[in-house]
Amino acid sequence: MDPKPIKRSETIVKFSREHHFSLLFSWKIRQGLKKNIQASRLLQYVHYFENAYLRPHFLEEEEVLFAPMQDEMVQRALKDHQWVYGQLQELYQVPEENAAEALTAFVDKLDEHVRYEERELFPHLEKTLSEQQLEEIGRKLNTADADPLKDEYEDEFWK
Repeated sequence: MDPKPIKRSETIVKFSREHHFSLLFSWKIRQGLKKNIQASRLLQYVHYFENAYLRPHFLEEEEVLFAPMQDEMVQRALKDHQWVYGQLQELYQVPEENAAEALTAFVDKLDEHVRYEERELFPHLEKTLSEQQLEEIGRKLNTADADPLKDEYEDEFWK
C-alpha cells in the first residue's frame, strides 16, 4: 500500500512544491550518472539549479519559515543548508574521476534533507507555530501570484 500524501498547510505548501522540484533534480542527476554523461555537463546543471532554485529556496526558508522558531529541529535544517553550500563548493572542484561518487553523495544527502523537512520538520512547525504565525508566513511568501516551477535548462541529459 502506498503511503498517503502529506497534507500540508496552504501557507507553506510552496516549500513542498519546491521540495518536489529538488527531488526531481536529484533524479535527473542520477539518470545522467546512469547514462554515463560527462561530469562537466552534470556539474553545469548543478550550478544552474543551485543559483536558479536551491539558494533562493534555502534563503526563503531561513528568512521566512524558520525565523519564528529556532529550536533543535530548525537548527538541524540550518546545519543541512550549510552542509549543502559547502558540498557545492567542493563538487565544483572534484577531479573528473571522483565526480560520480561525489554527485551521488550530494544528491543522496539533498534527498535526505528534503525528506527530513517534509516528514519531520514541517509537521512540527505546523503543530508548534500559532495560526497567526503561519498566516504571517503565508503573507510573506505571497504565493498567490507565484509562477509554477519549470526547469528551463536546455541540456536535457537525463532523457
